[in-house]
Amino acid sequence: MPVANKERDLAQWNERFAGESYWFGTEPNPFLKAQSRRLKPGMTALAIADGEGRNGVFLARQGLDVTSVDLAPNGIVKAKRLAARYGVAMTLICADLEAWDWGAPRFDAVVGILFQFAGPKFRALLFERMKQVLKPGGLVLIQGYRPEQLAYGTGGPPFVENLYTEAMLREAFADFEILHLAAYDAEQPEGMQRRGMAALIDLVARKPASRTT
Repeated sequence: MPVANKERDLAQWNERFAGESYWFGTEPNPFLKAQSRRLKPGMTALAIADGEGRNGVFLARQGLDVTSVDLAPNGIVKAKRLAARYGVAMTLICADLEAWDWGAPRFDAVVGILFQFAGPKFRALLFERMKQVLKPGGLVLIQGYRPEQLAYGTGGPPFVENLYTEAMLREAFADFEILHLAAYDAEQPEGMQRRGMAALIDLVARKPASRTT
């Protein structure tokens, strides 16, 4: 992502996350909440572009060992506040996901919810890093908007190339076991800035387990 675009995005999100109220509310994303049955206490989880922490804090409340990463310092401040409200501990990192050292395979789950600031090139990098940082048998959980979202205008980027299709996700995660892939329309949940219908797509995929020789 060009430096100018990163600076613009950082300024935009930092401004949105300023103040006392939570831009997307404090409740977890409905898809993540519904899929949390796949996650067990003691698992390690990474929440990318976690904003003010609503999803990372939810995972921590389920007993997971959570690392939450976001670009905006104000988001990290709010996430710390939300974690304290619920009495949970989590690792909070303010970082650019393109420059951040993701490290060796160390997570049981990687969660990415509506991180569609990423165009095709950056998205491919993020998907690859998400795969790499998972332990064998680990899960990736992604929710995004589909191209039909542009007609609804209830959130997300105005760039069709940033949006997801079923075919694109199948191709991107062809080396994983796809456990759940669903495209559907639903009302934006409480907490989202815009109300109305949204064109969503959800993915849960498992990294292949290590083969024994």
